[in-house]
Amino acid sequence: MKQNSNRPFPPSWLPFFYGWIILAAGTIGILMSIPGQTTGVSVFTENLLRDLDIDRNNLSLAYLVGTMISGLLITKAGKLYDRYGARVMAFASGVLLGMVLLYLTRVDVVARALVGVGFKSPVLITFVLLAIGFFGIRFFGQGMMTMVSRNMVMKWFNKRRGMANAVLGIFTALGFAIAPQILNQVIERLEWRGAWIFLAILVGLIFALFVLLIYRDNPEDCGLEPDGKMKTRRRKSRPPSLPDKDYTLKEAHRTLAFWAFTLGLGLSALYISGLTFHIVSVFETSGMTKEMGLGIFVPTSVIAVLLQFGASNASDYMRLKYLLILFALGVLITTTGLISLGEMQVSYWLIIIGNGIVWGLYSVLIGVTWPRFYGLKNLGAISGSSLSFTVIDRHWDPICSVSLLS
Repeated sequence: MKQNSNRPFPPSWLPFFYGWIILAAGTIGILMSIPGQTTGVSVFTENLLRDLDIDRNNLSLAYLVGTMISGLLITKAGKLYDRYGARVMAFASGVLLGMVLLYLTRVDVVARALVGVGFKSPVLITFVLLAIGFFGIRFFGQGMMTMVSRNMVMKWFNKRRGMANAVLGIFTALGFAIAPQILNQVIERLEWRGAWIFLAILVGLIFALFVLLIYRDNPEDCGLEPDGKMKTRRRKSRPPSLPDKDYTLKEAHRTLAFWAFTLGLGLSALYISGLTFHIVSVFETSGMTKEMGLGIFVPTSVIAVLLQFGASNASDYMRLKYLLILFALGVLITTTGLISLGEMQVSYWLIIIGNGIVWGLYSVLIGVTWPRFYGLKNLGAISGSSLSFTVIDRHWDPICSVSLLS
């Protein structure tokens, strides 16, 4: 059911390993998911509160509802990815994400039109329309596009999967770090509707065409081999990069490792989305400025990039449980800083350091864990299932954060 991997050109004709192009393309794909990530949505929060008939509590609840529905469907999206491949699914994700972004620019217009034909509650109408829009950007952006792009890269590298994930993580971490400030500048120039229209054209048209040209699901369909037949030094302590067999989703669910890593990665759900979604309000409530709140992303990304690069390369040669333990420590450091924010000066840096650890290791663990433990055949379904639990768990947090802010 997958498209012919040799169209519009056969990757095997190139004089170098096509996996390097896939690595770059997958990185771009994850960056194109930013409009559907909490990092990309949070910059629009204050504008939506100002211009739409909705308060902070209901806005967060709409985000929660949309994200939870998205989380419930991610496993199904993973199965579709296993069936149709990266190119078809990434193209569909880009086009549909662009359409949803255009829809969100007209939410207030649609709400007024519905009120004009007899609906009596503009607040409820706005809530429902936003929940639909948030579902769309979360499912097609944060869910499908991220999963498809990352898994595609992981399929093209075997022995060097950690190294590939390191490169992937460096550029995505930097991109996610500077995205809020870039989007804020775009909003100031084009206003929030114009910013979403710009992103819709970028993702739904330009990136979608890029996917059709460049994306390839796996090297075998192209007549190539993972890693480009590159030799790697063997180390006695090096764990296997793939299991002895490919696990089904049901078989993965029966293993302790699946739940240990899924629930471990879900620890960041205790705070990270609420902090990102309401970053301005969190800092202003603590007596700090908007600029200080948005300013945590860059130093956090520096820590994340350095740690992610080292941990990704090290993951080829070590057991992943040690990285999971360090990830949990990062969650503890961040939450300690949040509890004392505004009371102790060191709290600001605890948040930065803790988030740097969490951001850096999250991309490592979510990238290399599932191929190593469960194989590639059902990678979409297994990674999608884990992601669905994390997404649903994570996005109770914005509404809980509003209660604390109130």
